[in-house]
Amino acid sequence: MSTNAVPQAAPADRELAHHKAPRNPRTSSPGITLVAALLGFALITLDASVVNVALPAIGSDLGGGMSGLQWVVDAYTLAFAALMLSTGAFADRIGSAKAYALGTVVFTLASAACGLAPNLGVLIGARTVQGTAAAVVLPASLALVRQAYPDPARRARAVALWAAGGSVAVALGPVAGGALTTVWDWRGIFFINLPLGLAALALTARAPRTAPRPAPLDLPGQLTAVVALAALAFAVIEQGTVRMTAGAVAIVAAVAFLLIESRAAHPVVPLGLFRTPTVALAVSVGAAASVAFYGVIFVFSLYFQRTRGESALTAGLMFLPMTALIPLTNVLSGKLSNRYGPRRPMLIGQLVAIAGLLLLLVPDEHTPTLLAAFLMIPLALGCGLSVPALTAAMMEALPQERAGLAAGVLNAGRQVAGALSVAMSGALVAGGSGFVPGVRVSLAVSAGLFVVTVLVTLRVKTGKK
Repeated sequence: MSTNAVPQAAPADRELAHHKAPRNPRTSSPGITLVAALLGFALITLDASVVNVALPAIGSDLGGGMSGLQWVVDAYTLAFAALMLSTGAFADRIGSAKAYALGTVVFTLASAACGLAPNLGVLIGARTVQGTAAAVVLPASLALVRQAYPDPARRARAVALWAAGGSVAVALGPVAGGALTTVWDWRGIFFINLPLGLAALALTARAPRTAPRPAPLDLPGQLTAVVALAALAFAVIEQGTVRMTAGAVAIVAAVAFLLIESRAAHPVVPLGLFRTPTVALAVSVGAAASVAFYGVIFVFSLYFQRTRGESALTAGLMFLPMTALIPLTNVLSGKLSNRYGPRRPMLIGQLVAIAGLLLLLVPDEHTPTLLAAFLMIPLALGCGLSVPALTAAMMEALPQERAGLAAGVLNAGRQVAGALSVAMSGALVAGGSGFVPGVRVSLAVSAGLFVVTVLVTLRVKTGKK
């Protein structure tokens, strides 16, 4: 699964349409800009996955129970997902290089705050700031790459390298988290961001600049989206009165969001997009893939350490057979989509993912750790086939001038689904039925979602072949 974000092309495309990328005398080559953008993108992608393996250590040090650990993950993901809807326009308004530098500075400072956090509340707050900064870095980083390579062929290769950096970061995340937690401390997973962030900033100083350009911002829509998503997460994670109140707030905010978007001149999410069957299908399959993938990473990080008694390093290494195959499977999916159209690899990927989720019903308290690790491979293969194909299907379904918007909506939907999956999985494994039964229920829910999207995929025609 290409769990890194879907490229958001709109800010850079608009910049290229209105400005020839100026040659900055401080820039020795476009390669420096590419390295800077790739480093920042890999950094924010890594931070979405590196923390999972460190959760038991964070819980032992700071307390907070299962709900607190869920928020350590979801505070980042929800802020990242919700704000990504508007940050492309923000990058247009101030210039991509300036937006990238600002996002990287804030992300680096927030990482330091995470590493120094004296309690769980401060850590969750700092994670929220990290996610906010990451939402700025993502579209700005791709915009930098695109404007540094005006030649389409060279630009395509550069964007492919940029995307591959995110896939590699996903693969290394659990391993890096386990290694840093074991040989240093859980705080090391955040402190390591400081030199990497400073390196990205130093390279960005030599990137070409583009003039800021006015871009519409749908602030009411963005605000109600943030409130609705945050309240929904509270409703899933928390208990009692908080759950009831949060659920009511989520419903009200969601209704307000739909009303605002239906009337806004420049909506953050044009609702008409979803009248295109392929768009609705791509968003649905992408959400199902994120629910399965992020849910499994979350619960099996806890399973390896709490149920099987493994160290953080061993737990991280157990994800390597699964995550190392993601970049290779992404490449295969692209080739299959080019030859057969996106529908076939998307369908095959979903069926393989369902089989993988059913296989993961096998592990229990006595299953050998290595066997459980290898049982996760089919899920990774299935998601890795599906996501690039569904991305291609969505891009084919819409005109080029709406590609960036479509990518933003697709990526935000995937990130929100991943956050809600962590919330749901955590609630299930913390329930009275026990850890392993809770894991199995969460896996069954994920498999059920894929069954629904398979049936929809069979009915919707995508691509030209």
